[in-house]
Amino acid sequence: QVQLVESGGGLVQAGGSLRLSCAASGRTFSSDAMGWFRQAPGKEREFVAVIAWSGSPTYYTESVKGRFTISRDNAKNTLYLQMNSLKPEDTAVYYCAAGYSTVQLRSVVPDYWGRGTQVSVSS
Repeated sequence: QVQLVESGGGLVQAGGSLRLSCAASGRTFSSDAMGWFRQAPGKEREFVAVIAWSGSPTYYTESVKGRFTISRDNAKNTLYLQMNSLKPEDTAVYYCAAGYSTVQLRSVVPDYWGRGTQVSVSS
């Protein structure tokens, strides 16, 4: 059974940092593009950051550029999102996803979704 399991979410003050992890199981994702998405209450799910199977290139939504960094460890079948200088508007459920290409992921139509982890940023 293929699973993507996110962890590392929580409550943090504005300006703080969190590191999200996504552990994949059931098969290797070393040949897949992977990414992070988020959904705030009352809003549609949006693409946050995407990384190619090799680790490059990476893509970020404009609002997180310079603050968030996506990375992956294919040997551990794990995806990461380092989030710095967090803002209240970053509050959302963050989802990990995998697909065959970065183009597919940036269209928010991956093949696999995780269940999400809550990130809350207080002002």
